[in-house]
Amino acid sequence: MGLSSNHGTPMALADATHKPQDRLAGALAGDMAAVNALIRERMASDHAPRIPEVTAHLVEAGGKRLRPMLTLATARMCGYAGPYHVHLAATVEFIHTATLLHDDVVDESAQRRGRPTANLLWDNKSSVLVGDYLFARSFQLMVETGSLRVLDILADAAATIAEGEVLQLTAAQNLATTEDTYLKVVRGKTAALFAAATEVGGVIAGLPDAQVAALRTYGDALGISFQIVDDLLDYGGDAAATGKNVGDDFREGKLTLPVIKAVARATPEETAFWQRTIQKGDQRDGDLDAALAIIDRHGTMAETRAEALAWAETAKAAMRQLPGHDLRDTLIDLADYVVARIS
Repeated sequence: MGLSSNHGTPMALADATHKPQDRLAGALAGDMAAVNALIRERMASDHAPRIPEVTAHLVEAGGKRLRPMLTLATARMCGYAGPYHVHLAATVEFIHTATLLHDDVVDESAQRRGRPTANLLWDNKSSVLVGDYLFARSFQLMVETGSLRVLDILADAAATIAEGEVLQLTAAQNLATTEDTYLKVVRGKTAALFAAATEVGGVIAGLPDAQVAALRTYGDALGISFQIVDDLLDYGGDAAATGKNVGDDFREGKLTLPVIKAVARATPEETAFWQRTIQKGDQRDGDLDAALAIIDRHGTMAETRAEALAWAETAKAAMRQLPGHDLRDTLIDLADYVVARIS
């Protein structure tokens, strides 16, 4: 399928030159090389070789580096001449990597980005402790910028991420979970870092408060749209493309938006099904297909996708408040592309 970009032309999703994240990567190649070098330098440890081993497994697994690119792009488009946008981008990647290490332990995941997870290759203790190390490194990098405002934004994001993860843990398997609670989880576990990544780019560039707020709104809305799409892909994505097993959220009893909407409209028979499979965790062969059939019957995949589209529109409107720039246009296209990952 194709969506219209902000220029009104179809996006050829199969053509890499039209993928906004690839355009960002090309435009920011020099800065990203500096970020990667800084990451390799700061994840080193003279006393605990396990740290760079575990970190390198995840950091070098071929992730899109979307979050640090958001920081680099917003700083550059706002006229920042360096060098601390590189430190902030590395900070954002370290925070993200630390949360992934912790998430895989909490979720008992076996696959991340198409590869075995660190906790599977090493152990849970190593994943948790190395995640803690990366959090500490991220705070060292923040401090080096000399900006208390930047430190406040990123420290708040780190706390909000942890809060979102705990909320998700308490909401898991709870069929009373509402769409409002789901949004709070998403804002915490995903959108908080997107918002911080874009906001600090504007702060380091010295933008007026109104434009910094627009950048934060963009990141927040983009992150929400991104996570909603990820949750949709869990029920209808290609495991080879996503690097995750289809149905993992169902198996883990996570209440994501397609299921929350389906539970709200469930017949007594369907309610009994959700109680057994999600609430009690009693899952059997064929249950994932049955869950997909219920979701399809109520049309909640399409409704959820519509919400992702609406958040993408919010992101685009916020970004248009910034002065014209090629990177600004690419970031607007990125909001479209995030939703275009699903058909």
